[in-house]
Amino acid sequence: MPVMPSSDSLPDPLPVLARAVAGCSNHNSVGETAARETLEQVMADALSKSGSNRSAVRAVCLAVSGVNHPTDQKRILAWLREMFPSHVKLYVQNDAVAALASGTMGKLHGCVLIAGTGTIAYGFTEDGREARAAGAGPVLGDWGSGYGIAAQALTAVVRAHDGRGPHTMLKSAILQTLDLSSADELIGWTYADPSWARIAALVPVVVSCAEAGDEVANKILKEAVQELALSVKAVVQRLGLCGEDGKNPFPLVMVGGVLEANQRWDIGREVMDFISKEYPGALAIRPKVEPAVGAALLAWNEFMKEYLQEAYRR
Repeated sequence: MPVMPSSDSLPDPLPVLARAVAGCSNHNSVGETAARETLEQVMADALSKSGSNRSAVRAVCLAVSGVNHPTDQKRILAWLREMFPSHVKLYVQNDAVAALASGTMGKLHGCVLIAGTGTIAYGFTEDGREARAAGAGPVLGDWGSGYGIAAQALTAVVRAHDGRGPHTMLKSAILQTLDLSSADELIGWTYADPSWARIAALVPVVVSCAEAGDEVANKILKEAVQELALSVKAVVQRLGLCGEDGKNPFPLVMVGGVLEANQRWDIGREVMDFISKEYPGALAIRPKVEPAVGAALLAWNEFMKEYLQEAYRR
C-alpha cells in the first residue's frame, strides 16, 4: 500500500494495487476449514497480483460475514497471525463494518444498511459504541433481503397455484424466468439447490411485476421497505445517532443490489423516504468504492492511529 498522509487527504482515485475474488468465506455457511482456505487463497492472489509479499504488509483488516461475536474475531485473528509476520497489525470485523467504511472513507461513524442476498444494519458512534440489527440469516428472518423478497414471491406463487392465495402475475413471470411449465415444478427447482443467492436472483422479477401493477408483488416490496427501515431505526435509536430531538445529522451508507435504483420501484429511495420522516438528519451515501476498499481504509486508519500513538509515547 502506498504511503498516504491521512484519511482526510487520500488521493482520488484511491491507489488500489490489486484485486482478487474468491467464493464464500462465511464459516456459518461453508464451515471453518473451507472459509479459511478461501480467505487464505484470496489474500495470496491479491498479494501476488500486486507483486508484493506478506512481509511487505503493514496492516490487514479482514471484514467477513459470520463475524458476530468476539469469539469469532479471536479465532480468525489466531490463524491470521499464523499467516503474517509479527510486525503486521491485524484487525477483524463483520463485513458490514467495511461496507460502512466504504461510504465514510474509513471513518467508523453512522449507520450502514446492506440489502443484497442477505441484510444487516450496523452502526457506530464517534466514541466507538456499536450496534447491529438483523443479519441473522434467512432462517432467523432477514426480511427485506433479496432472499426474503424472492422467498415470499415463491410462496405467493405456490399459494396462488393451490388456491390459498390471490392470483398474481408473479406465477407466470417466475415460471417463464426459470423455464418451468407448471408451478408444481417449482418445488423441485427450489429444493434441488436451495442456496440463498440462487433464490435471491429472482428479485428483479418481483420488481418488474410490481412496476407492472401486481398487487402481490407490490405488497412484498412494501413490506421489505418497512423491514429494512426498521433495522436502521433500531440501530439509530440504540446508539442515539439522531440526537435527543431526532434531527442530528449522521451518515447512512446504503449498499447492496436490493437498494439499487429501478425504473419506478426504487427500494433504496423508498427506504430513505421512510427513514427521513423520522430522522431528517439522515444523509444517504452511495459508496463510490466497494466494501473491500473500505476494509483496506480501515486497516490504514487503524494502523496510522496506533503508529501515531506509539510515536507520541516515544
